[in-house]
Amino acid sequence: MNKEISAYHESLSPSDQEICNALYEEIHSNLADAENKIWHRHPVWFLEGNPIVGYSKLKDGIRLMFWSGQSFDEPALQPEGSFKAAEIRYTDINQVNKKHLAKWLKKARKIQWDYKNIVKRKGVLERLK
Repeated sequence: MNKEISAYHESLSPSDQEICNALYEEIHSNLADAENKIWHRHPVWFLEGNPIVGYSKLKDGIRLMFWSGQSFDEPALQPEGSFKAAEIRYTDINQVNKKHLAKWLKKARKIQWDYKNIVKRKGVLERLK
């Protein structure tokens, strides 16, 4: 774990740290080739410069967000924002289902919308791959 993400985890409560550590381990093992860094103050993973998945602390728990998640056809992931992102929120470590997470991460690699060039395309998303 890089020092920026480690510092992010250390700033959280013990229960939130536990959730984030579990998310980190699963994301890192399924997207080992992805770049990961703090982006807009939260841990985010990128493939070829395109944001794929990240998590953040909210008032009511931890939000795991997939930038292209609305295209995954997964009922547990809720739409987020006006583009293609979807999220799930956790308030307890027991809610983190590693089997589901691994399946979503596999889809995240295969199903991508081009967020990297969204500004250049003036807010228009195009499907990659």
